[in-house]
Amino acid sequence: MRLDSVQQSDTLATTAVPVPEPSELARRYQRSGDVLWVVDTAVGFLIPALLLWSGLSARMRTWAARTGRAGRFRTIAFYGVLYIVVMSLLGLPLAWYEGFVREQAYGLSTESLSRWLGDWIKALGLSCVVAPLLLWIPYWLLRKSPRRWWLWTGLAAIPLSILALIVTPLWVEPLFNQFGPLENKALETQILALASRAGIDRSRVYEVKKSVETKKVNAYVTGFGGTKRIVLWDTILARLTPREILFVVGHEMGHFVLHHTLAVILGATVLATLSLYTVHRLAGHLIARYAPRFGFDRLDDVASLPLLLLLSGVVSFAVTPVVLVGSRWMEHEADRFGLELTRDNRAAALTFVRLEEQNLDLPRPGLLYQLWRGSHPSLAERIEFANRYRPWSTGGMLRYGHFFRSATGP
Repeated sequence: MRLDSVQQSDTLATTAVPVPEPSELARRYQRSGDVLWVVDTAVGFLIPALLLWSGLSARMRTWAARTGRAGRFRTIAFYGVLYIVVMSLLGLPLAWYEGFVREQAYGLSTESLSRWLGDWIKALGLSCVVAPLLLWIPYWLLRKSPRRWWLWTGLAAIPLSILALIVTPLWVEPLFNQFGPLENKALETQILALASRAGIDRSRVYEVKKSVETKKVNAYVTGFGGTKRIVLWDTILARLTPREILFVVGHEMGHFVLHHTLAVILGATVLATLSLYTVHRLAGHLIARYAPRFGFDRLDDVASLPLLLLLSGVVSFAVTPVVLVGSRWMEHEADRFGLELTRDNRAAALTFVRLEEQNLDLPRPGLLYQLWRGSHPSLAERIEFANRYRPWSTGGMLRYGHFFRSATGP
């Protein structure tokens, strides 16, 4: 009997998990999401264009200059705050529908309207603080180095991104969520053992109370140096089994260990530099032709911000399919890392099934979605990969074996 039980357990552990059919609710959620993506994209271009072509941006700059009582930095700072407020108010109806009404309608949100508005106000206030601190950089460089400002501004993204990695876990995220130690100490011990094996020593595990906002599930590894932490939403703790949670954490550790964050920072730097170079090449011609309508005749005038963002947005939209190819590759490698670390294929495949059910995802969302919105491989691809991949195969050993400590073969 005991031998039969072991054989039964082994069979269960290696049985392929089928890709489930999506529910009709998930199909409707996907269709509405596609429509909202089109609307979001259009609004993201239309609002800066409206501020630019109406001359409103120039009038905002004039008001900022008067309020700031002269002084270039104060003019830029006041303009930045005003721009953030105007953009946020114009985008509020869409943000409210997308972030609150739609999530409530599909049964994904547990958030009250007062809490949603509170978070929106906090985000607005934070943006009004950060914008003046950052906006002066490109405009100072535009004046100091008119021919190379785009290069220096793009390179400035590297230290700023690293600073954000340090600051965000400590001061930004606690403004919106309640963090605390993981209550399940047995699971915490398993997670820390997994982290140690992956070479992520001195990690801290946090539980964040997201159930007051959403029914969706998530976990992540964030921070840099002393701010490094493993964070699990309380929703994932409630809805996934410990084995499934360990795979999710292993996947997130993969991003950290494989230096995907660094790759994202460098990729964002390249994209920002490319976008700003496009602005550099095109903006002068547009300003020369439409200066009376724009209300400014120099790119180093802060009123040019909508033009800068508009041209950068066009470049970003054009290269998005290429960027997402890289993102999907990193997610696939993190899946592979998680499988090598946990050696639990079935738990991995079942995790993706749970994600499909809980987050109303489609297993095969379609080509256009993958091109412009698919930051991850499709859930069907991830389930099928988890079913067929063999941890600690020759390829896995060559890729990741050197990362793991005290690891033995199966």
